Amino acid sequence: MKHNSLNQYNHVVAIGGGHGLGRVLSALSFLGPKLTGIVATTDNGGSTGRLRAEKECIAWGDLRNCLTQLAKRPSVGSLMFEYRFGGDSELTGHNLGNLMLMALDELCVRPLDAINLVRNFLNIDTRLIPMSEEPTHLVALQASGESVFGETNVDKMQDTPIALSLDPQVQATCEACEAIRDAEIIILGPGSFLTSIMPPLLLPKIAKALAQSKAEVILIDNLTKEPSPIADCSVSNKIDWCHQVLGLKIIDKILCHGETSYESANISYYPLRSSHHIGLHDKQALADALSIMVSQRTYLKQA
Repeated sequence: MKHNSLNQYNHVVAIGGGHGLGRVLSALSFLGPKLTGIVATTDNGGSTGRLRAEKECIAWGDLRNCLTQLAKRPSVGSLMFEYRFGGDSELTGHNLGNLMLMALDELCVRPLDAINLVRNFLNIDTRLIPMSEEPTHLVALQASGESVFGETNVDKMQDTPIALSLDPQVQATCEACEAIRDAEIIILGPGSFLTSIMPPLLLPKIAKALAQSKAEVILIDNLTKEPSPIADCSVSNKIDWCHQVLGLKIIDKILCHGETSYESANISYYPLRSSHHIGLHDKQALADALSIMVSQRTYLKQA
């Protein structure tokens, strides 16, 4: 990655959640401390959801996933963070990484302090910042006027919501806002559009920081159809919906998978699919495609 065009930038920010953000951070980990991940904290399913219900903490799952993907492998640290309890007990189904982060959070002043302790333990240079250090849930508004509460329920909706919000409305982490304002390149996705990409953007201070930022914003589209109410929308429709919800045009360029490399308007197509899994981006191909895109910078959102 020595000659990747991204190396010329000192502030690259990736925003999202789930496995998608972790994949991007892992692909760009050669940037070290020049790379920052801003992570969604609205997940309420699985081990994370159980901890949230019992401890009223932020959602640790996506942060843990990013730490795991950034950790050098194989290592005792990465194995610990990936370990999931089996059997038939109160621990069954819990992920050890989630439990460690929650325990450190209770010992630290801030959740960000807990994350930084783990980063040091795993020898990770890339910065990771939760979108907020206060617990909050994703809420979707249906056309009927009814609200759907919680990320897992939003993913089960049949129709695209007309709006999204957070409940309660919490404050964005100040370090996240600062990273966005300083960013030269901002990357969104891949991942669930409604439940991984959108939650951080719903925070007013993050939206304001995006409006103030001079960074070029690139959206990475998914490789496969996501199981969500927005699954049948084209990538252009997703962006229009996002801009309408935010009242702000933030996305300049889109990166999509294609069997051959070509450009169409503001969409760039490159072969991105991993040979190991149809739903995973090949990390080398992803880094190379982003390198080409940032070497041809334009600001389409201002046009």
